[in-house]
Amino acid sequence: MNQTINVKEYINSLNNHEDSSLKQQWEEAYASFQHKIVVLDDDPTGVQTVHDVAVYTDWEKDTIHKAFQEDNQMFFILTNSRSFSEQQTADVHQTIAERVESISNQTNIPYMLISRGDSTLRGHYPLETDTLRNAIEDRSHSSVDGEILIPFFKEGGRFTIEGVHYVKSGSDYIPAGETEFAKDRTFGFQSSDLRSYVEEKTKGAYAGEDVTTITLESLRAMDIDTIHSQLQKVSGFGKVVVDALTEEDLQVFSIALIRSIQAGKQFLFRTAASFTKVIGNISSKPLLTKEQLVHKHSNHGGLIIVGSHVNKTTEQLNELKKLEDLHVIEFDSHLVLDKKALEKEVERVIKEVDETIQSGLSTVVYTRRERLDLGEGKEEEELKLSVDISKAVTNIVRSLTSQPKYMIAKGGITSSDIGTHGLGVTRANVMGQVAPGIPVWQTDEESKFPNLPYIIFPGNVGDRSTLKNIVQSIS
Repeated sequence: MNQTINVKEYINSLNNHEDSSLKQQWEEAYASFQHKIVVLDDDPTGVQTVHDVAVYTDWEKDTIHKAFQEDNQMFFILTNSRSFSEQQTADVHQTIAERVESISNQTNIPYMLISRGDSTLRGHYPLETDTLRNAIEDRSHSSVDGEILIPFFKEGGRFTIEGVHYVKSGSDYIPAGETEFAKDRTFGFQSSDLRSYVEEKTKGAYAGEDVTTITLESLRAMDIDTIHSQLQKVSGFGKVVVDALTEEDLQVFSIALIRSIQAGKQFLFRTAASFTKVIGNISSKPLLTKEQLVHKHSNHGGLIIVGSHVNKTTEQLNELKKLEDLHVIEFDSHLVLDKKALEKEVERVIKEVDETIQSGLSTVVYTRRERLDLGEGKEEEELKLSVDISKAVTNIVRSLTSQPKYMIAKGGITSSDIGTHGLGVTRANVMGQVAPGIPVWQTDEESKFPNLPYIIFPGNVGDRSTLKNIVQSIS
């Protein structure tokens, strides 16, 4: 496909879903779908399209068994594996897959396993799904027929057209391989065409020409029989790429998918957040308001912690700093190279944050914007240092004595570590979204700050003023 396609014109040239039978067909298909939907989230942002579902921050046997017994069909397990080494990632995913398979057998509840990854294609792919496949096949002695890739994420402006994935930036649509995200030092890639992306990431184990594509033309024509036939032909863990511009596109696909699963096919999934909403039949919900988020009796300030280093985050931080009545603290994260100096820096920030929050002033803490660059070939070491920085930021939260009236964490790894280790959350309820693609947890009673509205702000979502607007609206 020509990647210079005028995406706007292409989108406008397509017919929308006008078939009134779609809703009825979807409801009939979903009513017959009894699988427990288990979503493994490689950072906390995967719940950015859902509400009233549980997120667990550990994968102990008792935890997974409890989740299988819940009334809700879907639950999330936050692995935060995007911050892991390859070996850690493999170990965790093998453990989870074995436990899910075992508990499914014990409870006699079938399951669907989704690896929720980044809509801009970063992460441990194909390691995560390869590991899940191998563990499931070893335990069940059955074959996983295929892997389905759906990075479409409407709220973040991520669309797949004729197999090519695009990222909306302003009024433009940029092929994913040409964005800053493709240049990620740990998870970089070159291909925007998802078929070539599969070949690139699997180092040729799966050729792009062998990848099955579910096209927009088939989806818009509601050609469910053809899509079902395509899925039935997939075997040997073959790859399937799904075009999508709307959630209705995914509904059409999911009708064919459910039919295929009921016919005996088994798939794993590598998707962004939109697919989880659709396959979980989660309704749309208005954005959360200040009244729903912030307790009236709280006289404390809020706390915003910014850890992500993508350009979009830095732009949003600079806009946020323009607000009056906001206390700003730069945390010198480069002191990670000097353990004693880092400890003193953490102590300084804790004291300052406690004082300002207690005074009623909302506070933003941000890590230094310059990346810690150790040079070529040092990516693994840099990843370890980034984990150490995240631990230091987490320690700031864990050591606070004043409860903020709300908390915002910017960046996937940052928000995961703060939620799990800083706030001590073991199970959170997803309240909804405060802005498109920006979810809010309600912390559990056992956490450091019970019932705290914890806003998880992905590093790659929103425009220049989104962070500032959220802080203004709830402060």
